[in-house]
Amino acid sequence: MAADGTADVETRARRDGAAAGGTAEIEIVGLTKVFGRGSEAARALDEVNLTVRRGEFFTLLGPSGCGKTTLLRMIAGFEQPTRGAIRIDGRDVAGLGPNRRPVNTVFQSYALFPHMTAAENIGFGLRMLGRPRREVEAKVAEMLRLVRMEPMANRRPAAISGGQQQRVALARALAPRPRVLLLDEPLSALDLKLRKEMQGELKRLQAETGITFVFVTHDQEEALTMSDRIAVMDRGRILQVGSPRAIYDRPADRFVADFIGDTNFLEAVVVRSVGDAATVRLPSGAVRAASVPEGLAPVAGGRVTVVVRPEHAALAEDGELVGVVEEAVYFGTDTHLHVRLDTGGRFTLRRQNMAGDHAPEPGAAVTIRIAESGLRVLRP
Repeated sequence: MAADGTADVETRARRDGAAAGGTAEIEIVGLTKVFGRGSEAARALDEVNLTVRRGEFFTLLGPSGCGKTTLLRMIAGFEQPTRGAIRIDGRDVAGLGPNRRPVNTVFQSYALFPHMTAAENIGFGLRMLGRPRREVEAKVAEMLRLVRMEPMANRRPAAISGGQQQRVALARALAPRPRVLLLDEPLSALDLKLRKEMQGELKRLQAETGITFVFVTHDQEEALTMSDRIAVMDRGRILQVGSPRAIYDRPADRFVADFIGDTNFLEAVVVRSVGDAATVRLPSGAVRAASVPEGLAPVAGGRVTVVVRPEHAALAEDGELVGVVEEAVYFGTDTHLHVRLDTGGRFTLRRQNMAGDHAPEPGAAVTIRIAESGLRVLRP
């Protein structure tokens, strides 16, 4: 084993990938990237370990500056690591240029050639690879069908919409059949309605081609609706990896809980803790069960933060929390009630709107009941 423990890290990364139930397409071990030197040095990635399974839609999610795009660029070969390993299909690709890696990238700006038609843009990479003309024509026709752009085949980028340009860029990247397709916030320039439409299209394309997609975004809704698994990043580190449901329902720490969706935080005291479950006393004095992240062992009598999602609470006469409605925000399908608790702090709950029903008005006294399994203890 190396002095820095690299062998142990590599073994752990492989084991985690196998335990996750899929063949590893990408293995990242101890990846670190430092820009600059001395007092000007900035650590963009800090000992990142990650396994992406073959054929999955994997998303790197986090705020601006968290390191997700740097990680994507290093997989692509546009940046080289300060230290650490990147393997694709078991092959170490560190030091290889982008053109020597079995990956293609779709950027925020689609970078289509303005003087070429959609069909010519799609076939460009294949022609550069020296593929026979008939093979190129057949593959272009296949890609046009896949992205539903046959009627636009002979139009240039200026004559098609932003969503159509994105489809062409995707088809061009998919045409050479890469092992991995990297997508750097490709939906960010689209309007809301088109962005939602393209989310479904991306997921369809990934399912139909079976190619491993690695998608970068700061949009939590995109990540939750499209991904097989998500890695939440902050300050160059991966904080949690899991399915969208696991990330949302079982966040490991406060950052993940706060970044993904709307969240309520309450301070509590541990009454008892056994394995992945605990009993906690809320500020109101109510004692409730709460789930606990793996590896965390809260100590009886210790103070912890617990999280409650807005939809995991409801108005009831026999609830655990009491307060006054400060604001009621109507969203069509539901209303968000912002409540000032008697014990201090704010609590938000989401109430579905029913025909003929009316939400409490600001100033109304309310009692809130937290759903069973609605509480989760967070890591400090």
